[in-house]
Amino acid sequence: MLDGVRTLYRLTRGERVAEDQPTPHTLIADGPHRHLVRHGTYDDLVAARAAGRAPVLLVPPLAVPARCYDLSPDMSVVAFLLSTGRIPYVIDFGEMGYADRHLGFEEFFDDIVPEAIENVVDDYGVAGTRVDLVAWSLGGTVSFLTAGAHPELPVRSITAVATPLNYSLIPPYPLVKQVVRPIGASPVRYGLKALGGIPAPLVRVAYRATAWQREIKKPGYIMRNADNTEALARMQVIDWFQDAMPGYPGKLAEQMWVNLVYRDEIARGVLDFGDRTVDLTSIAVPIQLFGSHRDAIVSWAGARHGVELFADSPQVHFTTVESSHLGLIAGADAAANTWPRIDEFLTALDDPEE
Repeated sequence: MLDGVRTLYRLTRGERVAEDQPTPHTLIADGPHRHLVRHGTYDDLVAARAAGRAPVLLVPPLAVPARCYDLSPDMSVVAFLLSTGRIPYVIDFGEMGYADRHLGFEEFFDDIVPEAIENVVDDYGVAGTRVDLVAWSLGGTVSFLTAGAHPELPVRSITAVATPLNYSLIPPYPLVKQVVRPIGASPVRYGLKALGGIPAPLVRVAYRATAWQREIKKPGYIMRNADNTEALARMQVIDWFQDAMPGYPGKLAEQMWVNLVYRDEIARGVLDFGDRTVDLTSIAVPIQLFGSHRDAIVSWAGARHGVELFADSPQVHFTTVESSHLGLIAGADAAANTWPRIDEFLTALDDPEE
C-alpha cells in the first residue's frame, strides 16, 4: 500500500515510475532529418551476417518519434527483431518546424530514405545485401513511394503496419471531401501553406482525440494500478510518445491533403507530385500488410486496399490484428500477433524452399 502511495506521488510530480531503457544502438550516419542507428551489439551483427539474415530498416511515420519502434523493453519491435537474429536499423526524421516547410514527399523518397538504405547496406558489409523495410502508418507510405520511385534500390521486401492506402475508406476523409467540394482543395492547401505545415501541438491534440476513451479512463486506470509499476510505466511511455510528436512540414502537409486525401491518388497507385510521378503498382517485391477493425486512425478497409493495389507484386499478404493504431506495432497485441507474423514473413524470404 505504501509503495502505491509513493508511486502516485511520483506521478503527480511528473516523475517517471521506471527508468527509460532504450535498446543499445550505434550511430551509423547523421544529418538533417536522417539520423540512422543500428541496434544491437557487434556480436549480434556478426551472428546475423553468418546466419544470412537480411538487415531490417525501420521507417517511422512522419510526425511521429522514431522511438515508436523502441518505446520500452516490452514495447519494442527492435528488441524482438534482435531476438530473432536480425539486425534492425532505424532512420529518425527528427523534429519538423517552420524552417522545414519546403520539405515534401520527394525529399523523403528521392533522398533521405534511399540514402538510409545505401548506408544500411554499406554498414552491414555483406556483398549483395538487400534490405527489408518495415514501417508503421505513414512510414509505410514513404516506404512504398521510395520503392516505386527507385526500383533499383536493394529492397528485398516491404512490411507496412496500419498504413492508409485508400482514404475514401477512412473516416472522416470522405465527409471532409464532400464538405469542401464546392470550394475545391485550394483553400485548405493555402491554409496549410500559410501555417508552414501542421504544427506539433495540433498533431498531438489530434492524436489524443483519437484515443479519447483512454484519456477519460486514465484516472481510474491509475488508481487501479497504483501498486503495478509496470502498468503505470507503460502508461507513461505512451503519454511521452504522444507528447513528443513533431509536426508535418508545409509542402508535405499540402501533398497529404491534395494527393492522398482530396484526389485519393494512392488508392489508384499513381501519385502526381508535379514534376515527379510515382507508380506504386510497379513495385516488384514481396509485401506484407496489417490492419485492424479497432484502429481509430486507419480503417481496416483502408489498410486492406493494398491487397488490390499491389496485386502485381510477387507476394501480398494481409493480416488482421485487432488492436489500436499504436497497439498494432507496440504492446501486447503486437508482441502476440504482429511481430511473430513479421518474423514468419521474413524467415520465408530467408529460406524460400522451406
